[in-house]
Amino acid sequence: MYALFDDAGKFLAGRVMSEADASMQIELDSGKRVKAKAANVLLKFAKPAPAELLAQAAAQSTDIDLDLIWEVAPAEDFGFDELAREYFSESADAIQQAAMLMRLFEAPHYFHRRGKGRFKKAPEDILKQALVAIERKKQQALQIEQWARELAAGTCPAAIKEELYKILFKPDKNGPAYKAVVEAAKATQRAPLDLLKDAGAIDSPYQFHFKRFLFEHFPKGTGFPALDAPPVKDELPLASVKAFSIDDSMTTEIDDALSVQGLGTGAVTYGIHIAAPGLAIAPGAPVDQLGRARMSTVYMPGHKITMLPDSVVQAYTLIEGRDCPAVSLYVTFDEATLAVTGSETKLERVPIAANLRHDQLDGVITDATLSGEAPADYAFAPELAFAFRLAKHLKAQREVVRGKPENFNRPDYSFKLISANGENTMSDGIEPQGDEQVIIGTRARGSALDLIVAEAMILANSTWGGWLAELGVPGIYRSQASLAPGIKVRMGTKALPHAGMGVAQYTWATSPLRRYVDLVNQWQIIACAKNGRTAALVAPFKPKDAELFAVISNFDGAYSAYNGFQSSMERYWTIKHLGQAGITELDAAVMVNGLVRADTLPLVFKAIGADSLPRHAKVRVRITGVDLLTLDVHASVVARLDEAETGEAPQGDAGDEDDTEVLDNAGPLTLAIDLADAEPGEAASAPQGSTGGAAA
Repeated sequence: MYALFDDAGKFLAGRVMSEADASMQIELDSGKRVKAKAANVLLKFAKPAPAELLAQAAAQSTDIDLDLIWEVAPAEDFGFDELAREYFSESADAIQQAAMLMRLFEAPHYFHRRGKGRFKKAPEDILKQALVAIERKKQQALQIEQWARELAAGTCPAAIKEELYKILFKPDKNGPAYKAVVEAAKATQRAPLDLLKDAGAIDSPYQFHFKRFLFEHFPKGTGFPALDAPPVKDELPLASVKAFSIDDSMTTEIDDALSVQGLGTGAVTYGIHIAAPGLAIAPGAPVDQLGRARMSTVYMPGHKITMLPDSVVQAYTLIEGRDCPAVSLYVTFDEATLAVTGSETKLERVPIAANLRHDQLDGVITDATLSGEAPADYAFAPELAFAFRLAKHLKAQREVVRGKPENFNRPDYSFKLISANGENTMSDGIEPQGDEQVIIGTRARGSALDLIVAEAMILANSTWGGWLAELGVPGIYRSQASLAPGIKVRMGTKALPHAGMGVAQYTWATSPLRRYVDLVNQWQIIACAKNGRTAALVAPFKPKDAELFAVISNFDGAYSAYNGFQSSMERYWTIKHLGQAGITELDAAVMVNGLVRADTLPLVFKAIGADSLPRHAKVRVRITGVDLLTLDVHASVVARLDEAETGEAPQGDAGDEDDTEVLDNAGPLTLAIDLADAEPGEAASAPQGSTGGAAA
């Protein structure tokens, strides 16, 4: 006697060795003996042999017409043997009964399983829905197969090109486009990014990086809805100053300006005037919602995506020739000692006499002209001379607190993109395409005009931060516990010391047109200016306000992403410059992990032979190849340019934070596509990288 039984959804058959009320001992053809529950034994038979029965039943089951047996099956529960006799004949043998069992079991959309070999046919509407879904899945599988063949042959289907960034970075791993890329990559044994690039899915490396960023952070595009800039309703007094701003020529969001009064009187009042959108834009208003959604202006070579619409920016920017609403901090200094004798914050209209542009004046306004060692033939010469003297004094005071000086041993780099018509892309408002001529310029860190602006902003941000804390009004602060390695700057609502700045507390409140936290802090400062000691009662944000913490969290994420994108686009244009200028060799300094930093370009990359050299060793490297898609530079060390035996760090700490940031961004481009997805629809595992290169 033989028996067919269900073993966890698999049909087995063998010789019955013994039988009890609840179970049977069954010997399989392999000789293995298994114990089967009586409830799982579905068919007993004398012939044919078990293996023959299973083989013949499987062959016959495929010929059974599912639609026909669904029609003839009774409405109530039934056994497979009953339906076999109805379908074949009253004398249906063991093979036919087993064939019916297999056919019913493999068609759950037609017949619902009831256990112990019993079934019930699906209702007609449920069956129709199931058949439609099955047909859809079949067609999808055919579509996946076709797309995979096209990709392997070097052609990108339009549907995959449309979903490129979703497939690579935020995929629906059950989607046909994703599955097609996985199948094609596996079939061709190629990295997904290389496969898609060669199939024409990527128009250009520049567009790949730019559109990837937009996909992640601006999925609805970078345009703004039509909104008018709300007017300032306050009756503001006109300040009796002539203020001037100092910015780059391409700056349109002019947030800050300076003024100097009382020169030669012994008491000089230094004015720091900040554009005041906070006097017009109310928290929660439509324009505020735009700023809060973006959190910051996004900068990149030759282009920017502003936090606020240009019409709004132009309504509040400190443009020359206008009396502009401003939040002004006036700090009075003893002219001889530069000791602070008082400070005051005012809400007012400030006459902006000039917008000075440092890229036009850096060679004119110098340390020598500001200190009296050379003639100063330019506007605001006395005011700028005092501002420079004060800036050096403030910096020296901060360095005492820091415990060491701020050394800037690397230059700042500027990027100018020239389009085919010879125009600067920033001036003509045209979005770069990636093939423009790039001009990379340098400015020494800590130049005279930079120092004046930087120290003025630090003075304002630290003074206002202390004032908010004194009045019990919460603000958003930046703090750093110490200058020890690994101690990073953090954002919070408490007025804590900033070791890197060397100040007792530090806010961001001087760029409200381009950073959202500055606008939030400006609202709080305005409340203090209007209400003094009672400001905490009426300020938009109260102590421990959940909204403040939400702003901090959202800003941190967005600002970090924007900075990373800016760095990647600067890297793109620097690599582009290598080819445009025909540069094949660079002098560089060794870092860690085989990385080197170019001496004259903002470029860090791995070089073969650098990992065995001490840190800060000077080397010459040969560029052997570049990849604008992965932003990778292939290079090798060809000569050691110094004779140093050890890699002692140079004096100062300016490079340490930069090095950490570089190392954080030096890994390969990471994709969220996984070739371990062995079958379409199978669950995906952790993301893995593509062919390598610098993070985009």
